[in-house]
Amino acid sequence: MFHPKKMLATFAVGLSLQCAMTGTAAADKANDTLTAAFQFQLPTFDRYYAGGREGYLLGLLVYDALVYRDPETLEFKPLLAKGWRQIDHLTLEFDLQQGVKFHNGDDFTAADVVYTINFVMNPDNKIFSPETAVWIDKVEAVGDHTVHIRAKKPTPLALNYIMQLAILPAQYHQKAGKDAFGRAPVGTGPYKVARGSGNSVIFTRNEEYFDGGGKNKPHIGKLVYKTVPDVTAQVAELMTGAVDWAYYIPTDLTERMRNNPRIKITNADTFRVGFLTMNIANNAPENSPLRDIRVRQALNYAIDRKAVATSLIGPAAQLINSACSPLQFACRQDLPAYEYNPEKARALLAEAGYPNGFDIDVYGYRSRPVAEAILGYLRAVNVRGDLKWMQYPAVVKARRDGQATIVIDDFGSSGVADAGYILSFFFNETSDDLSRDPEVSALVTRGNELLGPAERKASYGAALERISGKAYWVPLFTMPINYVFSSSVDIPVPRDENVEFWRARWK
Repeated sequence: MFHPKKMLATFAVGLSLQCAMTGTAAADKANDTLTAAFQFQLPTFDRYYAGGREGYLLGLLVYDALVYRDPETLEFKPLLAKGWRQIDHLTLEFDLQQGVKFHNGDDFTAADVVYTINFVMNPDNKIFSPETAVWIDKVEAVGDHTVHIRAKKPTPLALNYIMQLAILPAQYHQKAGKDAFGRAPVGTGPYKVARGSGNSVIFTRNEEYFDGGGKNKPHIGKLVYKTVPDVTAQVAELMTGAVDWAYYIPTDLTERMRNNPRIKITNADTFRVGFLTMNIANNAPENSPLRDIRVRQALNYAIDRKAVATSLIGPAAQLINSACSPLQFACRQDLPAYEYNPEKARALLAEAGYPNGFDIDVYGYRSRPVAEAILGYLRAVNVRGDLKWMQYPAVVKARRDGQATIVIDDFGSSGVADAGYILSFFFNETSDDLSRDPEVSALVTRGNELLGPAERKASYGAALERISGKAYWVPLFTMPINYVFSSSVDIPVPRDENVEFWRARWK
C-alpha cells in the first residue's frame, strides 16, 4: 500500500540538524524589521494582476477597499467608506472618508472609486479575478464623497466583492499605465511597497495612514516579503532566525519544531479546501479520458484522502464530499462519499476502455509532498501522472487556457463564508469553469440572485449535488494552516488567512 507519510522521512535528518543549531539570529527588533517567507513570488505590485493569496495580501497591505471585514468576527467595517446603506434592491450608497491621501499625496475622492470600478469592469483590461466586478451595472459619483454602486441583479454577496476592490489613484494610474504602475504602485494602504534586493519585497509603514477605518498604522516599521519556494528551506530559515514568520508549513515538519523555545506554532481553521479539478469541457480534446464519468469516478475512488490529510495536512483536516468548505453558508455535506477503493477504481477504468490506465499531465503548485502522495495513489491504479510543478499564476493560466488537464488545487474563497463564492468561481461559466454544465451554472446563478437564505441554500445544494453526481471534481479535505513565527513577535492569527501584519508587535 502507498504511504504518503514516508514521503517526509527524508526531511527528518536535515531538520534535526537545523534543530541542533545554536548560533541563530533573533527577529530584527533592533531595526524594526519583520521578515516573512512566502512560497510564491509577486509577479507585479498591481493588485489586479497579482493572483492567489499572496496577491490578496498585497492588496491588503498597499491598498484599501471601501469596506473591510474583521477577520475574527467576519463583520464588515468602514475603511475608505465611513458608512453605507442599501437605497433600493440594486443600489448601495457609500459615504467616503475625507482627508485620506494616496501614497503620492493625491487626495482620495469619489472620482478614484468610479475610475477603479470602471477599470475593473472593463473586460479589455483582463484583470486576474474579474468576478469581483461582473455583477456591477454601473458606478457613479454623487458629489466628491458619495458613490452609488448599482448591481445588474440582486447580489447578496455584494459587500464580499466590494471588500476586494482595491481603490486606485485615478490620475496616477491612468498616466503611469499598467507596467509602470505594477513596478511603482500607489495606494492608500498601511504600507508603501518597493522591490528589494534579490527575491525580496520591502513594505514600509505609511506614516500618514488615516484613522477611522478597519485597519491601523503599522506598529512595526518595515516588513520584508521574502520568496522562499521550497518549504524545507523556509523551515531552515525559521530555525536559524533568517525569517520571522511563515505559513503552510506541513504538519510533520512543525511537529519537529515544537521543542524550539524561539518558535511559536499555531494551527488555524480556514475556508480553504483542497481538491482536484479536471478539464472536461474547457477546450478539452474529444478523446480526453476525463470526458468519461467513469474515469472521473475512478480518480475519486483511487485516492486515500484520509491518509493524505492525516499525514500531510494535520489531524484537524476534515474530509469533504462537496465543492466547498463546511464552514461556509449553504455548503452541503450530506452527499455520497467516494471511499478509498482502488479495486473499484481499476474496474471503472477498465469499463471505460482503459484496462491498462493512461498517461496524463497533472499540474501542482502548493505542497509538493501532497502532490507526490496523490500521484502515488493514481499510479497504483495505472493513471500515470506527469507532474508539472509551477508557480500559482502559471497554473491558473494553464487551467484557464484549457491546457491543465488535472490540477491539484485549493481555494480559500478570499475568506468569504458563503458557498456561493467558490461555486461562482469554478462552476458558473467563468474562465475557471472546466465542466461548463448549463444546469449547474443555472443553479449557481439562481442562488446568487436570491435574497432569502433558505432559497439560496436550496439552489446551491442542488448545484453541489449535481457536481458530486457527475464527479466534476475530486473533493479532498479542508486545509487548516500551520503558522510558524518567532516568539519575539506577536502576530494575530486570522480565521480567513488574511494576515494583518499592520497589527504585529514586538514583545
